[in-house]
Amino acid sequence: MMRVFSSRLQWDSQPNPLSILLAEKRRSGAAILDLTESNPTRAGLDYPGAELLAALADSRALLYQPDPRGLLAAREAVAGYYAQRGVEVPAARILLTASTSEAYSYLFKLLADPGHEILVPRPSYPLFEYLAAMESVRAIPYPLRYDGGWHIDFDALTSAITFRTRAIVVVNPNNPTGSYLKRAEWERLRTFGLPILSDEVFSDFGFAADPDRLTTLAGRSDTLTFSMSGLSKIAGLPQMKLGWIVAGGPEHAAALEGLEWIADTFLSVATPVQWALPRILAASAPVQEQIRLRTCANLEFLMGRAAGSPCRCLHAEGGWYAILEVPRIRTEEEWALGLLAEGDVLVQPGFFYDFEAEAFLVLSLLTPPAIFAEGLGRILDSAGRLS
Repeated sequence: MMRVFSSRLQWDSQPNPLSILLAEKRRSGAAILDLTESNPTRAGLDYPGAELLAALADSRALLYQPDPRGLLAAREAVAGYYAQRGVEVPAARILLTASTSEAYSYLFKLLADPGHEILVPRPSYPLFEYLAAMESVRAIPYPLRYDGGWHIDFDALTSAITFRTRAIVVVNPNNPTGSYLKRAEWERLRTFGLPILSDEVFSDFGFAADPDRLTTLAGRSDTLTFSMSGLSKIAGLPQMKLGWIVAGGPEHAAALEGLEWIADTFLSVATPVQWALPRILAASAPVQEQIRLRTCANLEFLMGRAAGSPCRCLHAEGGWYAILEVPRIRTEEEWALGLLAEGDVLVQPGFFYDFEAEAFLVLSLLTPPAIFAEGLGRILDSAGRLS
């Protein structure tokens, strides 16, 4: 029988055991302590609602004047965002997208033909395989190793490069490890001569300063780079659907021309959010500060409670997540299912993020503190009883 749908859609759509159990728990009315919450609009943050709504009421949004790269005023606002961080980025090097996921889609189209390969970090963002498959390219993992801190395994990265390789993705800081790209790692990445795609959506959320890290590759001139970010994390506003790509280095002009052709085909970024962008970015500071205070406080609480317990909190430098190593008396799936079944605590197992070894749980530091504290207490109590 002839196949009706594309092979891009050949994914297992069956719910996993954790999702099934969670649905059953919620149907029964159980009060779930959700330690996976990553949606900032549901995390109890105080948003400047009046200012955000007023920004969306700009009358210029009633006129449709599409620009494939994005309205100049919006791109200048993005350039201003980088200028406040000490990085000079001309608006001409910026292209707006509806999201970071769409930015990946554009870049995979730009750099790769069907069958080509993009190198992606592991553990990391769990959507790479899907995003790559949608463009008929392959996401090939390269490992991050932990020895008290996370670092790129360059021997494995070198071995993963073939004649099909078209780019290297770095997530800076990584989700969920919270590790930033270091200057020495950047110097080695440059030597491969491949375009670098840098996902920097969490770069504003470092836990402590470190002169050895690079918080952005925007503004680099020595290697073809594409820095990605957007309002989802910077302003805690994923529903606004606006992200961007900053192109830099050799051939950036040709790259931007190609990206403009791609963007002109879709014209996906809505006009209202583009006109609102300068005011949204200006209003983002209080939201960012709330997120920083919460994530830092939850991480400090986690480290303090885990000390002396059978569990270990892995070192994190930034982002919204923490990794808790739990005793290997259970698999990660058994830990996650057991905590939900017995303690009404929802966590993500490490294999959701392609951890190579057992047993790790991923916790969202964005979780409201009272829920985080109670949920963590139940995890540590369970670990103590079982160990």
